[in-house]
Amino acid sequence: MNAFKRLKLGVLASGSGSNLQSIIDRIEAGALNAEISVTISNKPDAYALVRCEKHGIPAVVIRHQDFRTREDFDRRMIGVLQAHAVELVVMAGFMRVLTPVFLKAFPMRIMNIHPALLPAFPGTHVQQQAIDYGVKFSGCTVHFADEGVDTGPVIIQAVVPVLPQDTADTLAARILREEHRIYPQAIQFYAEGRLLFSGRRVIVQDCPAMPEQAVHNPPLSGF
Repeated sequence: MNAFKRLKLGVLASGSGSNLQSIIDRIEAGALNAEISVTISNKPDAYALVRCEKHGIPAVVIRHQDFRTREDFDRRMIGVLQAHAVELVVMAGFMRVLTPVFLKAFPMRIMNIHPALLPAFPGTHVQQQAIDYGVKFSGCTVHFADEGVDTGPVIIQAVVPVLPQDTADTLAARILREEHRIYPQAIQFYAEGRLLFSGRRVIVQDCPAMPEQAVHNPPLSGF
């Protein structure tokens, strides 16, 4: 993508929109070469809509209850996104599963963020799932959406420790801080044309080399 051309985003949000805010903040700071052309919410009382109003971002409410089928609802969203010339769809706490109708309209142009290290713990209540399972690390994943639930190709992940005293809320807060960092970064990778598909793998081109040493939780003692 041309470095001077801003990537046109369409954001889907159902709730508070904290990830939406992180994207807005990075755009306004000049770190993310994008613009939010429109935000769609299926919830009229979503705080994400207030965030859009504060920042002068066009927002549309489309209530899913007003449509006979999920496909009809998705077709309405597609029409709005296409009318705003959206190039990349960003799901930011959008609590609906997209139908194949929507996915075919934006093939590999829909990003989602999930508060776990996929493929572990897809679905909902994932922080409690991680604690109950006893894992020592969790995190968050930005991925492209496909026809499964949280099964699409992974773009970027962040890892956080799960501490012995953690509750679902404390773990969620630790993960959310990383969500706000990696989601704008994933969008910027896309804007720069740096994402390359190899099968279901997404290769980010021209990245610094990752250190190879392991991380341990709890830390090793003399081993």
